[in-house]
Amino acid sequence: MQKLTTFLTFAEHAEQAAKFYVSIFKPAKILKTTRYGEAGPGAKGSVMTVQFKLAGQEYVALNGGDPFKFSMGVSLSVDCKNQKEIDTYTRKLLAGGGEQLPCGWIKDKFGMFWQVNPAILHKMLADKNAAKANRVMTAMMDMYKLDIAALKAAYKG
Repeated sequence: MQKLTTFLTFAEHAEQAAKFYVSIFKPAKILKTTRYGEAGPGAKGSVMTVQFKLAGQEYVALNGGDPFKFSMGVSLSVDCKNQKEIDTYTRKLLAGGGEQLPCGWIKDKFGMFWQVNPAILHKMLADKNAAKANRVMTAMMDMYKLDIAALKAAYKG
């Protein structure tokens, strides 16, 4: 059992969201689904939680009702080793009504926020050479889906 588990509270559609994420990230699987009983607050028999695992990390999705909305204050970051991975994860996370946002961010069809980044981005932004880091940041700020070749070109100057 892992010590910390990310708990994602959806207004509704927790089960659909968990299945969507499991279809995108491998290895992945649904671990357990629980349903509301007589005590509610959801309708008896409706999905309360879905425990699932994505790439070794466990998550719980909860159907919490109307007061729950996601914000950009919390996002899941996907480190990608190459442009093909960035393109694939971006396409899959946008499927069905997601929204591409600046700097590689995505709001998926369930309202969850994601950052689809090249793994090398963190190293470039943390470079001790401030000019290199600043060029990468400036280039990234002008992008929606991140382009590794363009970020590397900015890094090199």
